[in-house]
Amino acid sequence: MGTNVDGLWMKLLVSPIFVVLADALFPEVNFANLYQSVGVGFVLALAGFFLDRAILAPGSLWLTTAIDFIIGFLIVYGSVVFLPEAQVSPIGAGFVAIFYGVAEYLQHTWLLRAIRSGNE
Repeated sequence: MGTNVDGLWMKLLVSPIFVVLADALFPEVNFANLYQSVGVGFVLALAGFFLDRAILAPGSLWLTTAIDFIIGFLIVYGSVVFLPEAQVSPIGAGFVAIFYGVAEYLQHTWLLRAIRSGNE
């Protein structure tokens, strides 16, 4: 249980930071307010957490990371439906998804090491 809670806290911290960074760095990602990019980051974190709980297991590192990448793209690009002031191009959503995919890969390797060491 401890590793799952640690993983959730890590995702809730890291995902919004990456979305805010992408908003600041890439002109293709433009959220109207800070709370919008943080909110999208929280949605990414929760989606990633539940996806990890559903399919992350030893031997599924790349599959889970690829699905996280795709889900990340869809959530960020789809956020413009719920946040009409936001402007996110497909390229911008791809940039955020790459950031998110790299962060998820690192978190997955950490979680799998914890599972192997018996902390789960």
